[in-house]
Amino acid sequence: MSHNAGSLRAILLALAANGGIALAKAVAAFFTGSGAMLAEALHSFADCGNQLLLLLGMRQARQPPNEDHPMGYGRVQYFWSMMVGVLLFSVGGLFSIWHGVVAMLHPEPLRFLVPSLAVLLVAVVLESLSLRGALQALAPERGDKSLWRWFRETRQSELMVVAGEDIAALAGLVIAFVALAVTALTGNPFFDALGSVLIGLLLVAVSVLVTTEVKSLITGESVSPEMRRAIHDYIAAQPEVDRVINIITFQWGDEMAVAIKAKMAPMPSADALVAAINEVEERMQAHFPLMRWSFFEPDAG
Repeated sequence: MSHNAGSLRAILLALAANGGIALAKAVAAFFTGSGAMLAEALHSFADCGNQLLLLLGMRQARQPPNEDHPMGYGRVQYFWSMMVGVLLFSVGGLFSIWHGVVAMLHPEPLRFLVPSLAVLLVAVVLESLSLRGALQALAPERGDKSLWRWFRETRQSELMVVAGEDIAALAGLVIAFVALAVTALTGNPFFDALGSVLIGLLLVAVSVLVTTEVKSLITGESVSPEMRRAIHDYIAAQPEVDRVINIITFQWGDEMAVAIKAKMAPMPSADALVAAINEVEERMQAHFPLMRWSFFEPDAG
């Protein structure tokens, strides 16, 4: 499965799951008056909007290069991923904290708690399916890395956002379930309000992590360390190349650009040198299909 196909499947699965979850939570919040449930409903509706923004970014990234954007629009995905992180912080996190604080200051009795707990259990199942789809999509790139290391090193911003949202959503559901259960046992709505605040803090934390990683992509990150080593070793193994002096790589959405400075093997003429460089670049781009641009500079070393 290609990067684009895997990302698209994960986003559509998350959109379908969050849409159903948001409606169920909103109905439960309306009948119970639960602040934690309302926070969870807003979180799920915000997630739906976030996935639509990610789909918009993927569509815009497919625009062909032009005179103003000679390397295309691949990095527009990073912008929309950043917007998702900001919305997760403001719409999801800050509103949940505000609502929880208000509920603490002005507590109101909650109703229909048992049906709400059932809704949360169904939401856990749907959210688990969404997270499973995201984990399957990132598995080829992740390999045997821990999820945290993959999160820090991945250049697929849309998958990073979907996985982060799904993990936060599952954790938020657990918090909401515990908060409502304790409220049902004690009859004290303070615990429900506390759950809303904790969910908000969780969303703010995930938002900060996501926006920090996407900011690094926007400002210009290289390809992954593994890919950079693979490119270096492949070029160094070519018979026309005597020694690789330096490599600079750029992640450009799903594609990459590479600048190489290398000492070439002795050539009989300038034309032969140019032909050798062209042959190396052609083989290199065939071996690394995502290498859209290569800039090769011969040097005396």
